[in-house]
Amino acid sequence: MFEEYKKHVAERAENGIPAKPLTAQQVSELISLLENKQCEDREALINLLINQVSPGVDAAAKVKAEFLDKIIKTKTSEFGITPEDAIAILGTMQGGYNIQPLIDSLDDTELAQLAANKLSHTILIFEKFNDIEQKARHGNAHAKAVIASWANAEWFTERATLDEKITLTVFKVPGETNTDDLSPAPEAWSRPDIPLHALSMLSSPREGVTPDQPGQYGPLTRIQELKARQYPLAYVGDVVGTGSSRKSATNSILWHIGKDIPFVPNKRSGGFVLGGKIAPIFFNTLEDSGALPVEVDVSGLSTGMLIDLYPYKGEIRNHHDQTLIASFSLKTEVLLDEVQAGGRIPLIIGRSLTARARASLGLPVTSVFRKAKEPAPSSAGFTLAQKMVGRACGVEGIRPGQYCEPKITTVGSQDTTGGMTRDELTDLACLGFSADLVMQSFCHTSAYPKPVDVNLHETLPQFITSRKGVALRPGDGIIHSWLNRMLIPDTVGTGADSHTRFPLGISFPGGSGLVAFAAATGIMPLDMPESVLVRFKGEMQKGITLRDLVHAIPYYAIKQGLLTTEKKNKRNIFSGRILEIEGLQMLKAEQAFELADASAERSAAACVLRLEEENVAEYLRSNATLLRWMISQGYEHAPTLEKRIAEIEAWLANPSLLSADENAEYAAIIEIDLTEITEPIVCAPNDPDDARLLSEVARTPVQEVFIGSCMTNIGHFRAAGKLLADAKEIPARLWIAPPTKMDAQQLSGEGYFNKFIRSGARIEPAGCSLCMGNQARVKEGSSVVSTSTRNFPHRLGTDANVFLASAELSAIAAMLGKMPTVEQYHWHMDKINDTREDTYRYLNFHTLAEYQVQEKRRIDVVTI
Repeated sequence: MFEEYKKHVAERAENGIPAKPLTAQQVSELISLLENKQCEDREALINLLINQVSPGVDAAAKVKAEFLDKIIKTKTSEFGITPEDAIAILGTMQGGYNIQPLIDSLDDTELAQLAANKLSHTILIFEKFNDIEQKARHGNAHAKAVIASWANAEWFTERATLDEKITLTVFKVPGETNTDDLSPAPEAWSRPDIPLHALSMLSSPREGVTPDQPGQYGPLTRIQELKARQYPLAYVGDVVGTGSSRKSATNSILWHIGKDIPFVPNKRSGGFVLGGKIAPIFFNTLEDSGALPVEVDVSGLSTGMLIDLYPYKGEIRNHHDQTLIASFSLKTEVLLDEVQAGGRIPLIIGRSLTARARASLGLPVTSVFRKAKEPAPSSAGFTLAQKMVGRACGVEGIRPGQYCEPKITTVGSQDTTGGMTRDELTDLACLGFSADLVMQSFCHTSAYPKPVDVNLHETLPQFITSRKGVALRPGDGIIHSWLNRMLIPDTVGTGADSHTRFPLGISFPGGSGLVAFAAATGIMPLDMPESVLVRFKGEMQKGITLRDLVHAIPYYAIKQGLLTTEKKNKRNIFSGRILEIEGLQMLKAEQAFELADASAERSAAACVLRLEEENVAEYLRSNATLLRWMISQGYEHAPTLEKRIAEIEAWLANPSLLSADENAEYAAIIEIDLTEITEPIVCAPNDPDDARLLSEVARTPVQEVFIGSCMTNIGHFRAAGKLLADAKEIPARLWIAPPTKMDAQQLSGEGYFNKFIRSGARIEPAGCSLCMGNQARVKEGSSVVSTSTRNFPHRLGTDANVFLASAELSAIAAMLGKMPTVEQYHWHMDKINDTREDTYRYLNFHTLAEYQVQEKRRIDVVTI
């Protein structure tokens, strides 16, 4: 094992990255070597045991903790590790399997004081607090000292604070840095391997950045040159962090600008990110990772500059002559505590531990921690979102700017982030979920998996279900199309995918760390955002689709000066705010999701819609049937699914929906008159904010068309199939990807797949397909029309120019090989206008025999 590992170290060193952490099997073999009295590499092996094993409840950490516990209990030193050393090493493991041996050692006269010291600086205690409290009440002086230390927040106060002045070297990426730039989708397979994945950061050429090897390695040489100037790097950009996959993007940045975390292999924390605008979820993910994100005018900064950052004064000055370059205000003073604690999540957990210890000792609330500024008192009513979050906090509503920790009812995880979420959960020492329902999908990697993906498919489901989560199967389809079927109205959720946006209730998507925290604890930290109201009025015009209404939101915002496409000094009224939509109450839940889903492209923190109670009830009846069918098909964790079915049925027995107060206040109100929208609205390459009328882009040649992604439902495919019914050998390459296997089965049974094949289309397995661009990709440099979520440069294919459009417009463009004129579009749409009721039927599982049969069969068994 040791010889093989040394080879692995050498291979990784060729790429300038450290070796992977040890596996449980490797730790077991390492221990066998240590136990061998003839061992010649004892010192090197002990160093590996201390520094190359992931902490928390990683399987390797369990083997390590059990070995160290044996040393303590047998009082042996023959393996080169004394009992005192074993206590010290256990104290570096953060939480989980190391805690019980340390608690047991509180009764050991020789080791108790050392064990108490290590416990005092450990915050991932959770239910083990009761064991220590019990020892303290029975007179154990060392247990009392641990409780007192927690009460005094010594775990926090003994950590270094931010300096008054921090000298940094600027690394600036002009324009917009989206998370595809920082974490390229084709390299998604390597995301859990942070050092390896970070090599691809900024690997696509762009202004101000020259990658070492385009498409594979980013500007590593330039970064190393800047780091060699003695001072840490600050990542600087005009707009930073738009898009998805934000945790892996954060990991990549911090690998280049952060600091190693002692005893935690291959992870870094801290660092400074300065942006004219920082996307809200990315901002939060930086917080979670212990970095300091600062929104500030960066126009005076350029790569290579030496600056002094004054975090308390809110100033950036030239290091050489102290000329003031820019001033700023921190989003909240609590950021300073977060950096000191090592991140927002450690701060929240530690504060909770301190509060619990003080309550145990009968002490008042501590004044050690900074508090978020409370919003000014208001007599205004509450918006719909404010009421939903309020209910999750046990109050009527939450005001904008108010810090809160809402109860999280539903959590989603997808496969390209699932490996990272698993790592975060093990770091948090989570052995069971506190959130009511946590679901894992395999939609981004199931179609064309790499070996590393296959391994994830085999190992991640058991990890999730053993913690009482629900695991889907490869080939089932897209996370959002499934997770939406598991929702409870007016509740709060989250997910490690920016498109975790609920048609019922509200979701605040986050990075993998925050999602793991929400799953483990059942709550999430939230500084309540303001809301922007989009109010639709009038009648929808003939031939206009919901996707056109999606794009009407940025189109009207641009017209009103609330949104700009220029990245420098960009204005975006939606960024970091909640998008609330009114005037479309008649929508089905499947349709509502199309609008909510696209709020991610607006960089909105969340989205809510008011729907009619009857349509919500219909959706929930369908969903309960699907969940029962899942249980009959052997999906786990069955008790979690049964509990969710009971919650759905409880709502159906007493239906009610929250609504906004008439006197609610909004940061802005955008009114959209549906009678004014008489032609399709598309988003032009390569910016989802760049909304334009079809007439502005008509006749643009089109080589490829993609109809798929979470922005589609079965109605879109029927519409496309009817439009393509008489087409043969269409000029554009057409990709068809149903969102779920249920959609695929229904479409196939209705004959639509046959129509698609006759037209020359390529039918993809149910899942994300082209949307993320990490598996199949369009031809380099091609012109594309797509129903996918976003159209950032290089996302669907290298140098591809991608329009975002409805499924209907996409199908017409595929037939013509170009963008149609408005007249051509309406001529084709007339073919399906008379059959709208049949076309836009949705999957109501409680009316489909194949799902009802399974449900009835299960009921019969239960009755017997």
